[in-house]
Amino acid sequence: MKRLILLGLTLLLLSPITAHASLDGFLSSLNVQARADMAGFSAKVSAQFGVPQAKVQMVLQSVHEPADAFMLFQLGQYSGRPVDQVYQVYQPNRKKGWGAIAKELGIKPGSPEFHALKRGDLHFTGEPAGQGGGPGKGKGHGKGHGKGHNK
Repeated sequence: MKRLILLGLTLLLLSPITAHASLDGFLSSLNVQARADMAGFSAKVSAQFGVPQAKVQMVLQSVHEPADAFMLFQLGQYSGRPVDQVYQVYQPNRKKGWGAIAKELGIKPGSPEFHALKRGDLHFTGEPAGQGGGPGKGKGHGKGHGKGHNK
């Protein structure tokens, strides 16, 4: 009986680790980082998405959490839309979740961007897009070295 209780407690304690690999975990971590250094967070968002810091500050003032501002810029990048348009979709849909907002913006559920979003596989590097990672092809993909090639 004691082993069963111990096993149950162990599983309960380990469950937040798997939750951290999700979008919610990424956003929670981002909020902690932002609150520790809002000026630095703002500067990194500005650099990463190539927008003026004044625009980042405006968006930060219009959302509930700093991570929401990051997501507005990220979804703008994924959808090819300016942050103002993303905000207009975010406002009435924010309680539905980021997946619903992404769909409203035309990000297809089967796309690499949508999968990265759902997994929380996003990157906050402060580097311009294309230099800090993001969804894309992994090692060897798209190079013609699959089954049946070079026999």
